[in-house]
Amino acid sequence: MSHLLSIELLTREAFAPFGTVIEADPASMRFINGGNTERFHALAHVEAAGEAAGIIINIFRGQPRAFPYSVTMMERHPLGSQSFSPLRDRPWLVVVAEDEGDRPGRPRVFLANGRQGVNYGRNVWHHPLMSVGGVSEFIVVDREGPGNNLEEFRYDEAFVIPDPSKR
Repeated sequence: MSHLLSIELLTREAFAPFGTVIEADPASMRFINGGNTERFHALAHVEAAGEAAGIIINIFRGQPRAFPYSVTMMERHPLGSQSFSPLRDRPWLVVVAEDEGDRPGRPRVFLANGRQGVNYGRNVWHHPLMSVGGVSEFIVVDREGPGNNLEEFRYDEAFVIPDPSKR
C-alpha cells in the first residue's frame, strides 16, 4: 500500500521546522566592493558538531527522478546541517519529515524554484537529492570529520509523489 503526498510551494514559513530557505532576501542585502556587488548576508547558518569537525563545499550532480516517485526511505545527519543550492534555474523537490520518536513521520514535499536552496537543520529527516526534469547541479555545504553523520530509515509502506509537472 502507498500514500499519496501533495506538493507544497517552498516558503520560509512552511519550511522553518526543517531548516532555512536560501534565496536572495532584500532585507539582508548590503552593497560591497565599492557598491559594485549586492551581498545577501547570512542567509543560513552552518552547523557542525563533534571534535575535529569541519565544513566542506561540494558540487552534487543529481539525475532526474521518474514520477510518480515512491518515497521509501529518509536520512538525517545528526552531527551537522546540510545545504543544497541549485546552480541552474531548474525546479527541484525538497522532501522532509518531522521526527516522531527517532523516526521520520509523514513526508512533506516542497517545490523549490531554481533560485531557492535549503539548509536542512542538524538531525532533520530528509530524502536524498531530488532533481526534476533534467540533470541538475547543486553547491552542497556539509560537515566532514569523524563520527557517524548519517542515519537512514526505511518506511514499511511507500509514500508517492505525483508528477510535479502536472501540478
